[in-house]
Amino acid sequence: MRPPIPTLSRLARLALCALPLLAALWLPIPAWAADPATATAAAAKTVLVVGDSLSAEYGIARGTGWVPLLGARLTQRYPNYHLVNASISGDTTRGGLARLPALLVRDKPAVVVLELGANDALRGLSLDATEQNLRAMTRRCRQAGARVLIVGMQIPPNYGRDYAQRFMHVFPDVASSEHAALVPFLLEGIAADRDLFQADGLHPVASAQPRLMKNVWKALEPLLQAP
Repeated sequence: MRPPIPTLSRLARLALCALPLLAALWLPIPAWAADPATATAAAAKTVLVVGDSLSAEYGIARGTGWVPLLGARLTQRYPNYHLVNASISGDTTRGGLARLPALLVRDKPAVVVLELGANDALRGLSLDATEQNLRAMTRRCRQAGARVLIVGMQIPPNYGRDYAQRFMHVFPDVASSEHAALVPFLLEGIAADRDLFQADGLHPVASAQPRLMKNVWKALEPLLQAP
């Protein structure tokens, strides 16, 4: 006995049920789903360091400074992040503020590390201006959607005790009021050891760089984990 021939209405119902499956089969596959390398690149986030000679490897071999060491740790522990070092020897907070807008557009960072201010103090510049510049940089970073880490510095009292005290407080004051993370003192743990500095007494030697990296990493890692 031959099986019954499906009626037109039954065939129509079967066709309608099959349409979603056929549509799904014909949907184009995104390029990033087919290429794992492209998917990784698409998900990559940038940590941007804007600093001065302390971040620009002044007087030491390339690749031995705390910023490249930080980049290596990022690659190892947070491979979805990569680091861009936009530090320039001799830069001040004023110079950093002038450079920042173009950097934010170019790199679209998720996190910005601001390591500036030491040269302001060494030149005896107005600390009110230093604070205003740091505050403006922090706000611009946040407006661009980036989290901010401010790296604090200190200077010896021979620059004037009152000036040194005011300078030291600039960084935590800005970080607190602008809701930024803070490294209290970049040179913590090495500042009192003369052997860990170059002949100028200002720039740490290569062997001191891992300690600087750890000082920054402690404050940076929570920003990497934030949603």
